[in-house]
Amino acid sequence: MSTYFKNKTLATFIAAVSGGLGLHRFYVCGKKDLFGWLHVSSLILCGLLWLANREMQGFFIIGPMILSVLASFIEALVIGLTPDDKWDARHNATGQRQSDSNWPLAVILVLTLGIGATALIASMARLFDLLFTGGAYG
Repeated sequence: MSTYFKNKTLATFIAAVSGGLGLHRFYVCGKKDLFGWLHVSSLILCGLLWLANREMQGFFIIGPMILSVLASFIEALVIGLTPDDKWDARHNATGQRQSDSNWPLAVILVLTLGIGATALIASMARLFDLLFTGGAYG
């Protein structure tokens, strides 16, 4: 376990804003976190897909990054909805400070849920448009 205090609200905010890059995983678990590197590898995979086939639809090229971002929205909700005592037992067990989540966390969770649901629905709509009409609607 780490000796510095890990703020649950900050971890939720990082997951919601830049979770597609895995920054929240590195904040919570450190540089050796496999899932954090999996988020980073989605960006590399997007670059490799673009290099391999530049004629491919852009939606399919950025598909791994879209999945990473959607997963980070779920991770933000999981982190934010974890009770403070369980968060402290897992991530701040050796420290003297205790987590005290307030309204900023609630606002971050509501915005994350709204933006995440919108992104998921938009991604599904675009995917079905591409698969069933060949992109006729945009």
